[in-house]
Amino acid sequence: MAQYQNLFTTVQATGPLHHGVALGRGNDPRLGEPLVSYWLGKLGNAQLGPIYLGGLGLASLVCGLIAFVTIGFNMLASVGWDPIQFVRQLFWLALEPPPPSYGLQLPPLNQGGWWLIAGGFLTLSLLLWWARTYRRARELGMGTHIAWAFAAAIWLFLVLGFFRPVLMGSWGEAVPFGIFPHLDWTAAFSLRYGNLFYNPFHALSIAFLYGSALLFAMHGATILAVTRFGGEREIEQITDRGTASERAALFWRWTKGFNATMESIHRWAWWFAVLCPLVGGIGILLTGTVVDNWYLWAIKHGVAPPYPDVFPLIADPTLSTGVKP
Repeated sequence: MAQYQNLFTTVQATGPLHHGVALGRGNDPRLGEPLVSYWLGKLGNAQLGPIYLGGLGLASLVCGLIAFVTIGFNMLASVGWDPIQFVRQLFWLALEPPPPSYGLQLPPLNQGGWWLIAGGFLTLSLLLWWARTYRRARELGMGTHIAWAFAAAIWLFLVLGFFRPVLMGSWGEAVPFGIFPHLDWTAAFSLRYGNLFYNPFHALSIAFLYGSALLFAMHGATILAVTRFGGEREIEQITDRGTASERAALFWRWTKGFNATMESIHRWAWWFAVLCPLVGGIGILLTGTVVDNWYLWAIKHGVAPPYPDVFPLIADPTLSTGVKP
């Protein structure tokens, strides 16, 4: 008989709807009456609402909508306002930054001006949402860990679209808005600067990316494995360690080689996830500003071996006597 597993069979506890903790003075009221959805309960909390938006949240959504519509209409204009072609080519459409010839000047709208406008509103939207995240956490008496994790992602976003272009002296160094075009930009960026795989900060970023994915998967699997002992009630297991946390810690010592508690695993995962965009942003910021070719840098510092001299040197014919270039 197969052993019971709870990966796909969640128990949805239903009870009186909760309107949330009381908010202090200066807060807008929550909107809507809460409701329970069975299918939302399959993904997370079954209760939806009430919703708190507030001034910062509303301003963030408005700025984000302006950026989204600006990008969308420029993509639609690029296919002659044909909705069929817009849908067919959506993955390849882009809103490009200004050409390098404009430097950091304000270009015409159809020469990258729309990109600057969309990028400005998108950046403002993210910063407003960060402020909302920080203030909501403080208002509810929580720590601000989520806000600072979000700030790490915003750091990488600003490096790609603002800090590095400013240091390079051209908005043309920034990333285009688009699905495949931004991936093409990444590939061309790596080729232009000697392969990002030799960038040590890129390597650290990938290590933290894969490491955080592994840690979260390991933690999630461990908690699911001890939910039969109440392991999902992690706060209680932290303050009053029970058989779930004892078994989970023992399992980690046996199989992973180091201790992890109900609290420390979250610190591990938080730091791994946050360090991914932090060190990645440092690596991007140094590219072109400090290091022009990461492969040559790696050879110089003993990270990568040079290519062996397999073929004999070939003289450039344009440098020979009597030959005009």
